[in-house]
Amino acid sequence: MSHIQLDGVSLGAADKPPLFPPLSESISHEVVGLFGRNGSGKSTLLSAIAGLRMPASGTIVVDGKIAVMQQGAFAADQSIAQALGIAAPLAILRRIESGAPHASDLEEADWDLPSRVERTLAQTGLPGLCLDRPAAHLSGGQQCRVKLAALLLAEPDILLLDEPTNDLDEAGRELVHALLREWEGPALVASHDRALLENMDRIIELSPAGALTVGGGWSAFKEQRDAIRAQATQALEEAEQQSKKASAIHQARS
Repeated sequence: MSHIQLDGVSLGAADKPPLFPPLSESISHEVVGLFGRNGSGKSTLLSAIAGLRMPASGTIVVDGKIAVMQQGAFAADQSIAQALGIAAPLAILRRIESGAPHASDLEEADWDLPSRVERTLAQTGLPGLCLDRPAAHLSGGQQCRVKLAALLLAEPDILLLDEPTNDLDEAGRELVHALLREWEGPALVASHDRALLENMDRIIELSPAGALTVGGGWSAFKEQRDAIRAQATQALEEAEQQSKKASAIHQARS
């Protein structure tokens, strides 16, 4: 069973305080929202889970093939085929078609790839896209759709999505919603999109004070978070009142 296991994980630069206190979580067959202010460590945590950086402390265990959808534009020299993660297997098919295959090409050829790519691009609203075209020349919304197509083509066990609905129109956002509705494995989704977070199985909020985990979507999370904040505010006010009373008594006795 695919899963993500975090045991006492903290992240941050060696000469700075950690972004959040040690985090321990287990994610299996659920879609989990990752929420927090910009700079709280959401993207950094996704990178660490993907194996792109080491945690400052703790351990990360991942069982299953990961696909990552990251923020940001594609590199200027990156083709759409490269962005989709199919440049190498596509090159094999092209060498075979040209009559100049390498020794292992016939054995390694993915004969179904062209049909899968065509089907996936149509599914993500990009039919007939030229795969040799620079990915950076696409609009922001089209680049997000290419990233979605790359996820589907990768056939992963685990999804890590970083602000997946940014730059997408309503139809594009619905593609993300549909992907996550049908997803059966672990998924961790960093987002500020309330509509997307509403459909999470649970939400983890990262902050320097610690992580808050709430079952359910955005409405349930907001209700519990607001209740916790109200309790904290009340406790602070009561403590201040008690301090004022103690100070007044002390002055009266002096």
